[in-house]
Amino acid sequence: MKYLIVGLGNIGPEYELTRHNVGFLTVDRIADQEGASWSSNRLAFTSDFKFKSRHIHMIKPTTYMNLSGKAVNYWMKELNIPKENVLVIVDDVALPFGKLRMRGKGSSAGHNGLKSIEELTGGQNYARLRFGIGDDFPKGRQVDYVLGRWTQQEIDELPIFMDKAADMVKGFCTIGINMTMSQFND
Repeated sequence: MKYLIVGLGNIGPEYELTRHNVGFLTVDRIADQEGASWSSNRLAFTSDFKFKSRHIHMIKPTTYMNLSGKAVNYWMKELNIPKENVLVIVDDVALPFGKLRMRGKGSSAGHNGLKSIEELTGGQNYARLRFGIGDDFPKGRQVDYVLGRWTQQEIDELPIFMDKAADMVKGFCTIGINMTMSQFND
């Protein structure tokens, strides 16, 4: 069984430790846990590892957030991975910081990375792991907040939530989405 785990984010050092890049940070954490390395490939950085007889492929699109669908569509086809075996890790301002919620499908909720994936893969029926980044910003300042750097307190707590997200990714690939949701969703 093959799976594609997509960490959403933006490339470049100016985005590296921003809230919008929590998808990148999470797949980096998983790669570190599994001793997997990253390679620069077409439209994405790629990594893969075996876990409980599953072959797990991970990508960090290099297309920038708003064109993430291009990379996801390409790697789904290149690796011959069906949509039901794709999981996208994405930041979510509608969830409090650190809250993790997996869903089998859903709307983009205004997230441009998810909109791009919907457009290029044919709809909303793909799994996503929404990683809460909170909404502690004044009206009209969402972009600044999302593209802003983590606070020191958030940086201190982030590893706990990324480890839980890693467990959820591995659960998605082994026990399936329904059992993972019932076991882990807050």
